Amino acid sequence: MKKSSCLSGMLILLSVLLLIGCGGRNVQTKEMDTPTSGRIRIGVDDAYKLLAEAQIYAFQSLYSYAKFDTLCRPEADVINAFMKDSIPMMIVNRELTKDEEARLNSRQLIPHTTKIAYDAVAFILNRNNPDSNLFYDNIRAIFEGKITTWKQMNSKSKLGNVKIIFDNYKSSNTRYFREKFNLSKLPGTCFAQKNNQEVIDFVEKNENAIGVVSVNWISDKQDSVSNNFLNRVRVAGISQEGTTDPDVNFYQPYQAYIAQGLYPFVRSVYCINHQTYSGLAYGLVAFIAGNQGQLIVLHSGLVPATMPVRLVQIKH
Repeated sequence: MKKSSCLSGMLILLSVLLLIGCGGRNVQTKEMDTPTSGRIRIGVDDAYKLLAEAQIYAFQSLYSYAKFDTLCRPEADVINAFMKDSIPMMIVNRELTKDEEARLNSRQLIPHTTKIAYDAVAFILNRNNPDSNLFYDNIRAIFEGKITTWKQMNSKSKLGNVKIIFDNYKSSNTRYFREKFNLSKLPGTCFAQKNNQEVIDFVEKNENAIGVVSVNWISDKQDSVSNNFLNRVRVAGISQEGTTDPDVNFYQPYQAYIAQGLYPFVRSVYCINHQTYSGLAYGLVAFIAGNQGQLIVLHSGLVPATMPVRLVQIKH
């Protein structure tokens, strides 16, 4: 009897040790976080810091046991952390490449991509700059190095050399324009600060500067940070490609123009998650892609990707 009892105890102990040894990390992580509780670290492209803060605040208001440590960095740093499995989820404005997916798959990490919004790249100007509109073709010529002074765009301008100011050389904004205009490198007229706030600070103090920021930083009418920035700079209107007539329409990055494709510098925003179980990352993505999260996207000045947008024309 004693031998049988002892043998049963050893078998139970062995079974427990095997369970711990086989996928112990996943078992432990499942206990630590669920779709509505626990604590995880997520990455956010700095372009969407304000959007992410609003989403997380709303999610935590509903699920008080959910906690997020947010890594807000330039796109390259966020994606690098995601690829190293330092974060299970990120908010960025590009999909993974096939090579990146293959590298994750080789480690049994299957990324799931959810489009959550349509965003725009905005050009901001100093409030004393008399040129409030920019031709698309002139912007392309600046990035191609063909235009270096304001006088080349406006013969009456006294502003001198053009300075394009980015948030960071590793940001999604710099990558976007290198890909958009098929550039091997950016021209000497381009400079970088550390973040979007510093771009706005620089443009506010320099009349010849053109700042490049995500529209999320200047479009949320209910956000005090966004409103403060709008009071300090001017958002440029952009013509469509191939038009140089001063009487053509110039479009600012308003939601209606983004949704209709009239504003020329539009991109998609994605949540990408490689959590190997149904945890807190899945819960947050589902919330952002759901009705409440999409309303927050709408209020943030972006265009929701998973819910219909009704455009209302106001007759004068």
